[in-house]
Amino acid sequence: MPVIPSSPETVLLARFTDYLKVEKGLSRLTVEAYCRDLKQFAGFLACEKSSLLKAQREDLRGFLDQLFANQVDGRSVARKLSALRQFYRYLLLDRHISSDPTLNIDTPKQWKVLPKSLAREEVNAMLVAQPAPALRKNKNSAALELRNRAMLEMLYAGALRVSEIASVQLDDLKLEMGYVLVHGKGDKERIVPLGVPAQQALKAYLESGRPILAGQRTSSLLFIAARARRLTRQRIWQMVGGASNHAGRHASPHMLRHSCATHMVEQGADLRTVQTILGHADISTTQIYTHVALDHLKGEYRKHHPRAQGKAR
Repeated sequence: MPVIPSSPETVLLARFTDYLKVEKGLSRLTVEAYCRDLKQFAGFLACEKSSLLKAQREDLRGFLDQLFANQVDGRSVARKLSALRQFYRYLLLDRHISSDPTLNIDTPKQWKVLPKSLAREEVNAMLVAQPAPALRKNKNSAALELRNRAMLEMLYAGALRVSEIASVQLDDLKLEMGYVLVHGKGDKERIVPLGVPAQQALKAYLESGRPILAGQRTSSLLFIAARARRLTRQRIWQMVGGASNHAGRHASPHMLRHSCATHMVEQGADLRTVQTILGHADISTTQIYTHVALDHLKGEYRKHHPRAQGKAR
């Protein structure tokens, strides 16, 4: 069969993908998300009788307007713009285009979506919930319960992303020292401390839960499914969603991450510390939590500032 030549744009997308992986060091999931975003934009341009190499600033604005019109989440829109910015900078540096259509594209106010978090009481309800009596009689179910409890504690204690907790290795956990080594975005490593409840839950899981789940098989991963299989991201989302029934509203792993950061700021943690624990490359990403905790900060101000409670004269 004759070989069908690839289009110039297909070749450029393949090269850009290699650039993201090798030179930028982005994770596989981020690269896949960026590629989906670029293909979506290419589809939009095709409807407008244009292409990636011919896109103008007006095309970018039209694409973003369409996303908002379709009520796409603000964070997803921001990521799509980030993907487009990186792609066109790459094309500009390699002289495939003469001007960058993403320049002077303002960030709409709608993108500043505050992360959703749980109240401390809601998190506690998730973490202290007891398994049903039927589960305690089943050895495998009891092992899963120990695993899920340890995962919930770690997600909240260390503000881990789903991809991070799914890939934690046994050797990454330093239980006797109270921390875990986390491999974040771009293969960047960070040390995340774990509180006593998380340490206790992990100890119980390692002693009484993980051996039952592993059986006769081995795995280098800390958290595993039955027969030492790797846990999927979807399964972790389902587990957190099921556990959140005790909190009174549906929660996701990302909400536990945001809850950790929010509660730390409310308790007076400085932003640099929170930035380090969350693995944010830029402090500006972490600063959003000052807005999340604003009501709490105002309450603390009224309680403690000597001039905050005086009556107006």
